[in-house]
Amino acid sequence: MPEYQTFEHDVLVIGAGGAGLRAAIEASAGGASVGIVCKSLLGKAHTVMAEGGIAAALANVDERDNWKVHFADTMRGGQYLNNWRMAELHAREAPDRVRELEAWGALFDRTKDGRILQRNFGGHKYPRLAHVGDRTGLEMIRTLQDHGVHRGIDVHMECTVLPLLKDGDRVAGAFGYERERGRFHLFKSKAIVLATGGIGRAYKITSNSWEYTGDGQALAYHCGAELMDMEFVQFHPTGMVWPPSVQGILVTEGVRGEGGVLQNREGKRFMFEDIPELYKSQTADNPEEGWRYCQGDRNARRPPELLTRDHVARCIVREIKAGRGSPHGGVFLDISWIKQKLPNAAEHIRKKLPSMYHQFKQLADIDITKEPMEVGPTTHYMMGGVRVDGDTQMSTVPGLFAAGEVAAGLHGANRLGGNSLSDLLVFGQRAGKFAAQFAREHTGSRIDAAEVDQAARRALEPFERKGAGTEGPYQIQHELQEMMQNLVGIVRNETEMLRALEGVHKLRGRARRVGVHGNREYNPGWHTALDLDNLLTVSEAITLSALERKESRGAHFREDCPNQESALGKVNTFVRKGPDGLMQVRREPLAEMRGELKQIIEEMK
Repeated sequence: MPEYQTFEHDVLVIGAGGAGLRAAIEASAGGASVGIVCKSLLGKAHTVMAEGGIAAALANVDERDNWKVHFADTMRGGQYLNNWRMAELHAREAPDRVRELEAWGALFDRTKDGRILQRNFGGHKYPRLAHVGDRTGLEMIRTLQDHGVHRGIDVHMECTVLPLLKDGDRVAGAFGYERERGRFHLFKSKAIVLATGGIGRAYKITSNSWEYTGDGQALAYHCGAELMDMEFVQFHPTGMVWPPSVQGILVTEGVRGEGGVLQNREGKRFMFEDIPELYKSQTADNPEEGWRYCQGDRNARRPPELLTRDHVARCIVREIKAGRGSPHGGVFLDISWIKQKLPNAAEHIRKKLPSMYHQFKQLADIDITKEPMEVGPTTHYMMGGVRVDGDTQMSTVPGLFAAGEVAAGLHGANRLGGNSLSDLLVFGQRAGKFAAQFAREHTGSRIDAAEVDQAARRALEPFERKGAGTEGPYQIQHELQEMMQNLVGIVRNETEMLRALEGVHKLRGRARRVGVHGNREYNPGWHTALDLDNLLTVSEAITLSALERKESRGAHFREDCPNQESALGKVNTFVRKGPDGLMQVRREPLAEMRGELKQIIEEMK
């Protein structure tokens, strides 16, 4: 029988990015004993890759901004499928969360009079993103870790959670293993906060790091929680396309916010050709006005490069498919052109975009102050995820909370840039607060030892599979990523998605026969084998949900259903595990929005 070490906490936080750290700090402040489990080392969470800034209506650059404008922008960007309560709380509370981060030591860029500087970003009406150059996520993680380190929070690094454990209908703990040596750990807890991030590694080309294998979504699903709006996967318009070794690495939207322009191989700014009706009144129709906007002209309209990410990504795909792309299958993003406008352009670029300058210089031998970058769409963010209550962030399983990218609701059909980092702070804080409250109000639960032993045996099965019929996990992972990229990507249709669904089922059968060599210590093949179920679960949920939504909306674009349908625009898609173990999909009407919030949206139109 496998041996395992046991730990007990009032609140267990799974994930140590922005949402996980903020939840842990808040739960600890609420009097709970807190443990954090993170798949990687502390400080290497994917949040550090967030570059552009934190969206919050501080109104430091333009006093016309306020929470109502931010709320309306978020709802419009999400095509009104957002959980309106979450969008309201997010817009109202983001400024306080940013000021709190500043008080804890975050070193933001500053206006001339010393306030937090804010930059323009796609879909936001006013300059709204508080930033630290293009390293905002790194500064957020540094600040949260520094603030949380003295709170007595236990941290279990390089540890992967396999199943969540329940006592009746409520969550009771988690079972996982230490990645370095393969030792099993049992975590007993009165409440659990999922903060595991996204699903990008289900796709071939992604900006996401290796940890993003849909763990939180799959853990919640197998625990009985509902997933919501899984069809909405955001493809960031600008990731690196060359050299192949760095394909998909993010090129921040901040490049476009500072004046960067998108061009095809003919040198044409193609974004001017396709401006959605919804945004025409806010979008510049000439390059000069767009430049003035990036320079802070309050009366100018935004350049089309700063339209919502789903739209920009599709325009780039259109140029590539039409044969007007760059030599390596992307388009050109040029910030160097501003030397026509600024005498000290090179110094300005290096100051505003230090990470981008070094990234391209070191990885692609390109000096972005002198020449354009090659970029193309990359799988970036999951708007869907665990269904949560808008106020408490509790899922449909009592005691199980979720915050950040793993949770659904705030962003609707498409996330605005910068809203992710403020999402982490606002709802990480709320998840931690209400998880601690749940732990105070409930006694400890019982964990079934037989269930734990079964989980351990299941995790070790790949070592026992030998001989004919077994295969390694990497080929299955590779085929899944290729299939999702090609069949359930930026542009979708029913025929291809049905092929993908059939492919997922076949790969799941092969995954049950995966075998690994060696032992439990330092075994990446075993880690990959255990990740496969999560990747297959989220891939099936994405595909089934996308088949169910027979329209195009936000990040979900179907060439066989290119229009928005008013009836489908008023429903969310839900996925849950049925009694027979099969995945079930259903629709549910949106909750009725409060009258004063409807009025805000009408006024902002």
